Amino acid sequence: MPTSIPEADRRHRASAAFSLSFLSLVFSITAFSSSHWCEGTRKVAKPFCKGDSRGDSRGDSRGDSRGDLCIRFNSADGNGSQAVQYIWETGDDKFVEKKFHAGIWYSCEEIINEEGETCRSFISLTPASDRGVLWLSIVAELLYVVLLLTGNILMSVEICYYSSVIDGLKINAFSAVVTVLAGLLGMVAHMMYTTVFQMTVNLGPEDWRPHTWDYGWSYGLAWTSFACCMAAAVTTINKYTKTILEFKHKRKKLERSFRIQYRFPEHTAPEKVCNVYVNSFQNTTDDPTHALRSLRHLATISVL
Repeated sequence: MPTSIPEADRRHRASAAFSLSFLSLVFSITAFSSSHWCEGTRKVAKPFCKGDSRGDSRGDSRGDSRGDLCIRFNSADGNGSQAVQYIWETGDDKFVEKKFHAGIWYSCEEIINEEGETCRSFISLTPASDRGVLWLSIVAELLYVVLLLTGNILMSVEICYYSSVIDGLKINAFSAVVTVLAGLLGMVAHMMYTTVFQMTVNLGPEDWRPHTWDYGWSYGLAWTSFACCMAAAVTTINKYTKTILEFKHKRKKLERSFRIQYRFPEHTAPEKVCNVYVNSFQNTTDDPTHALRSLRHLATISVL
């Protein structure tokens, strides 16, 4: 025979589900607002060096293994001279790799020989044929955040305040449905963005296509948010299902007790009395699955 769920255990499960859902919300907002979903490098031509070409370049001063980050002239006054300049860099020496990172909103890359980054809208880089999928991904991400926020509010209401046990179960069921829907939307949104980014790498502008790339920390954080969301949904559904199953078990046990103790002439009489017993919990915060300590209260209900 299963034991009843203590009040402390019920609150611990609710707190665990709320904590997982809250972490999922924080991770999703952080990933959605960042631009490190994908990271990599682009191979671009070196710019011409400015100033004294005989001086040490920035790459040499930093001890960069790639060498100079600009193309040198063969004379000190090459920039202002009409003499023929000889450029000795050939092959891969004429190119330099620039780091970049891209997200849902922006794509940024470093500036050679200078501090800072230049950013462009990722939406403008996406091929026109895939731009609609990107917008669907953005809408799904927004709905994902909104549903997660709704689930957090419902779970906090369940923990902090509920007028009766039945109302608490209703809130629990609704928060579980909302959290599951949020997880499904988040999964679809992440997969759509992955597809759009891969299409942009192959069909995007020539001056943006990366040479090498991989997924960044924001991408991992987004999927961690999805995992926390589904864990919160499973915890909530488990708590709701366990409470309902134990309540049904107690109800069947109660019907059998009525048939044995009071010998009801009508076959459905025990079920009707149990319904009266269930309705008596509408205005109480006690656990409806608690063990019955005495049959005196049941005798009173049978009179009714």
